[in-house]
Amino acid sequence: MTEPSPTAAVLLIGDELLSGRTRDVNLQQIATYLGPLGIQVHEARTVPDVQARIVEAVNALRAAYTYVFTTGGIGPTHDDITADAIAAAFGVGIGEHPDVIAMLSERYAEMKTEFSPARRRMARIPHGATLVANPVSGAPGFQMENVFTLAGVPQVARAMLEDIGPRLRTGAVVHKVTIRGIGLREGDIAEPLGALAQEMPDVAFGSYPWFRSVGDNGVHLVASTIHPDLIESVTRRLEDIISATGVKPERIVEGAA
Repeated sequence: MTEPSPTAAVLLIGDELLSGRTRDVNLQQIATYLGPLGIQVHEARTVPDVQARIVEAVNALRAAYTYVFTTGGIGPTHDDITADAIAAAFGVGIGEHPDVIAMLSERYAEMKTEFSPARRRMARIPHGATLVANPVSGAPGFQMENVFTLAGVPQVARAMLEDIGPRLRTGAVVHKVTIRGIGLREGDIAEPLGALAQEMPDVAFGSYPWFRSVGDNGVHLVASTIHPDLIESVTRRLEDIISATGVKPERIVEGAA
């Protein structure tokens, strides 16, 4: 029996995200990092800096998915409570990690900066956790079983993923193709796209319209599958669907507009 591909959830923590003061990019970069490893993000949640809410979300997500990635709340300020919440979720204690204390002490000494009580908060790690390296700013993240706790600063969170990657069980890689039709309308292709989806159950289809202006609008059709041998045939079928409306199909390279 083939083992199912691993799944993931992302838990974004912070009042600043919910207020709109800070724009999140961590969900996108975590999902983008995990995709080539064959790990699909199936759920994302955003919770405030409230311990009970964090604990509730962590316990629900870690039971439902192979991996959980949390971002935010492990800095030096009073509202950085994620480490305490993770410890509470797993029913363990928390304290200053000697290796982190030594590393941060040396780092701040080199910077000629006081290693203050506030900065020492970043050395508080749940008991039994494994450290996640932070090559950007020093203060590490950590892993508790299938939960990885990352910083909220996007540059730091992305760097932490490099230390996490080798720890993950990989799965079947999802192959995607995107075909664009400028001026295309979803109603023009809804019926044939639905029929194609029924005909090809091993492929997931998506229809994503855009409208920037009267002269800059259309639809992106996206097909995803773990079967690479289906990509060429599904590409032709999508191109045919778009062409039948009188619109020229354009294949989009990943990362292009």
